[in-house]
Amino acid sequence: MAARRTFHVHRPSSWRGVGLVVALLVLLGDQASKLWILYGLNLPEKGSVPVLPWLNFTMVWNHAVTFGMFGGHSAWVFVAISVFAVLALLVVLARSRRKAVSVACGGIIGGAIGNVIDRVHYGAVVDFLHFHVAGWSWYVFNGADSAIVCGVGLWILDSFIADRR
Repeated sequence: MAARRTFHVHRPSSWRGVGLVVALLVLLGDQASKLWILYGLNLPEKGSVPVLPWLNFTMVWNHAVTFGMFGGHSAWVFVAISVFAVLALLVVLARSRRKAVSVACGGIIGGAIGNVIDRVHYGAVVDFLHFHVAGWSWYVFNGADSAIVCGVGLWILDSFIADRR
């Protein structure tokens, strides 16, 4: 009598779709805001526009990565690294079983693709959000950067919570 093999059909994570929707929303919001900054507000010509006592829209063409680090390299180096990271994150997203990790991956993916589009189209990333309070000033950044940082933060927080379980 031959042994019967049972095959387990792997069902895709229900959170995969949530991560993809987050990625799409981040990407669309990021690109829409940059188009408005560049062509609606015409920020490259104005340089800086006060919005609130603690926020300016300030035009910066970022030819490096976060906080201007690793400058001096071709935009294509950063594009290649970002594309590799997006592909790796898509694998993580496809395998994810946790909502927070899926949302985090979506934010990081959407932000990374938004900045890749800038590098391909303009040769640099469009940064424009400039927060400052009482003489303290933060680096100028954009919505894609915010989504990446929030995604990484959420993923770290989720890993601490998951480790406690």
